[in-house]
Amino acid sequence: MAKVYATGKRKTAIAKVWVTAPGTGKIEVNGIDFEAWLGGHETIKMRVRQPLVLTKQLTSFDIKANTLGGGYSAQADALRHGISKALSSMDADFRAILKPFGLLTRDSRVVERKKYGRKKARRSPQFSKR
Repeated sequence: MAKVYATGKRKTAIAKVWVTAPGTGKIEVNGIDFEAWLGGHETIKMRVRQPLVLTKQLTSFDIKANTLGGGYSAQADALRHGISKALSSMDADFRAILKPFGLLTRDSRVVERKKYGRKKARRSPQFSKR
């Protein structure tokens, strides 16, 4: 029985992922079943399952994950990143499949910091001639 750990990140969200082989395809996030964790967000569920679908391993592994920080969408993307990293460390063939889709690359985009004299990062105070 092989158990692999990987960390996925997106914005301020972090996902700690443990992938166990062999498994039944069960995904558990924060102690809750994956379907219950994301509710009715089908497109986000598809994004999380993408690395498993591409490698044709949807029912081969059990995945247990803890997520923290950010919102549910960023946490889901962090989870996808963590699953991809764990799969690539399990088998080198998976890396060749996942790399062209950009699933092993950490999305480095984060919120720009607020500047002084401004309302937000770029939004200026409203201008008035009088």
